[in-house]
Amino acid sequence: TMRLQAPQFQALFTPGLRSVAELFEKKNYELRIAGGAVRDLLSGVTPQDIDFATTATPAEMKEMFTAAGVRLINNKGEKHGTITARLHEQNFEITTLRIDVVTDGRHAEVEFTTDWHKDAERRDLTVNSMFLGLDGTLYDFFNGYEDLKNKKIRFVGKAAERIQEDYLRILRYFRFYGRIAEEPGDHEPNTLQAIKENAKGLAGISGERIWVELKKILLGNHVNHLVQLMYELDIAQYIGLPLDGNLEEFAQVTKNIQNLSPKPVTVLTSLFRGKDDVTNLDLRLKISKEEKNLGLFLVKHRQELTKAPGPEPLRPYQDFLMDSREANTNSKIFELLKYQGEEKLLKEMQDWTVPSFPVSGHDLRKMGVSSGKEIGTALQQLRDEWKKSGYHMDKEELLSCLKKL
Repeated sequence: TMRLQAPQFQALFTPGLRSVAELFEKKNYELRIAGGAVRDLLSGVTPQDIDFATTATPAEMKEMFTAAGVRLINNKGEKHGTITARLHEQNFEITTLRIDVVTDGRHAEVEFTTDWHKDAERRDLTVNSMFLGLDGTLYDFFNGYEDLKNKKIRFVGKAAERIQEDYLRILRYFRFYGRIAEEPGDHEPNTLQAIKENAKGLAGISGERIWVELKKILLGNHVNHLVQLMYELDIAQYIGLPLDGNLEEFAQVTKNIQNLSPKPVTVLTSLFRGKDDVTNLDLRLKISKEEKNLGLFLVKHRQELTKAPGPEPLRPYQDFLMDSREANTNSKIFELLKYQGEEKLLKEMQDWTVPSFPVSGHDLRKMGVSSGKEIGTALQQLRDEWKKSGYHMDKEELLSCLKKL
C-alpha cells in the first residue's frame, strides 16, 4: 500500500485536526480524508478545503462532539450525513459513509453504511473516489491514483450509471478533464457515447449549478476542445449556449486570452453572434447582472472598438472611457482588450490614469463669461479641444484657446 508523506499532507495537522482525530480514535470510529482533497494532495497541491468521511453516523458524531463540548455548526447538511464541527477556529465537515438509494438525476436519498468501497462506488470520477487515512495510507478502490498519474479522467464504474445519478456529472467530467488531462482528445469512446446519450438530462439541472461548472471549464485548459465537444455531443443547447455558436471565433479568442486571466463571460461571448445569445444565456443560467452587462458590451463593441493605426493605438479605448457615463467601463475595456488578444495595450491601459478635465465653470466666470448657457457651451468646446490633444493640454493652454474661440 502507498503511504503519503508529502509536506502538504503534514501541513494539514493543525491543532484542530489533531483534536478531531483524537476524538474519533477514542471512540474507534474511522476517519479519513475524502474526494478532491486526496486528489490535490497526491498531485502535490495544497487543498483549498478538506472533506472528511467516517464510519460514525451523524447521531454518533453529534453525541461525541457534544459530550466533548465541541461547537457544532448547523449547515443543513445533516440529512445527507454531514456534521460540521468547529475546533480551534477551524471548521471540519465530516460526512458519514453512504449509499445513494434513489436518485432522479438531481437529488439522492441516502442510507448510511460503514463500507468504504460502497461509498467510493457512488462518487463521480476515479480521481475523486480515493480516501486517505490520517496515517497517510491511500485507499483507492478504482485505480484513481493510476488514472491521476496517467492524467486520465474516467467515471467510476459504468459512465451511464454515474451520469444518470446526477446529470451535472457530464460537466464535471469536462471540468476535471480541463484540469488534469495532458492532451485534448484523450477520451474513452464509450464515455463520450454515454455523455451523448444522456446530454438531454442536463435540461433538468438548475442554471445556477450549471453556471458554476461552466465557469470553471471556461477558465481551465483545453477549453476550445471541450466546448467544441459540447457541440458535437449535443450538450450546448441544454445549457444555454446558442445552437449556431461561432466556433471559429471561439477558437481564435481562446488563443487570444491565454495568460490574460479573462472573466468566464469574456471567453464565452466569442460564441455569440448577437445580443439575443446573451439574453438566452441569462435566461437559462441566471448569470449576474454584471456578467450580463459585460456580455452585451463585448457583443456590441468587439468589432468597431479596436486599436487605432499610427502612434496612438490606445486612443479609441481612452476616448471611449472618457466619454462613457457608466460605471466600471474600464474593467469592461480591459476584458475587450483580452478578447482581442492585445496584451501590450491591456498593460498600458491598466497603467493609464484617467486624467481629470483641468477647467471649471469658475475659471470661465473669472474670465468674464457670465451666462450659464455660454459657460456650458464653452466647457464643451474646451473638452473637445482637450480630447483632441490626447488629454495633454493644461488649464493655461485651454484658457488661451478659449480666447481664440
